[in-house]
Amino acid sequence: MSDDPAHRVTIHLDELLHERGMTLTELADRIGITLANASILKNGRARAIRFSTLTAICDVLDCQPGDILRVEGR
Repeated sequence: MSDDPAHRVTIHLDELLHERGMTLTELADRIGITLANASILKNGRARAIRFSTLTAICDVLDCQPGDILRVEGR
């Protein structure tokens, strides 16, 4: 979770990658981003995500944005 108390969105990319037997390197290659940026996203350190990147992730992992992003602490 972020250090910003107003920011409660968490990334659950690890779970989906594990379920699909895919590495982060393979995902990064297939969606056209660097491994470093994919790692930042996976580790919850990203400050933003482009809709085009989110769409590409969903296409590759055959999922919906809600499978990746969740709001915690409600």
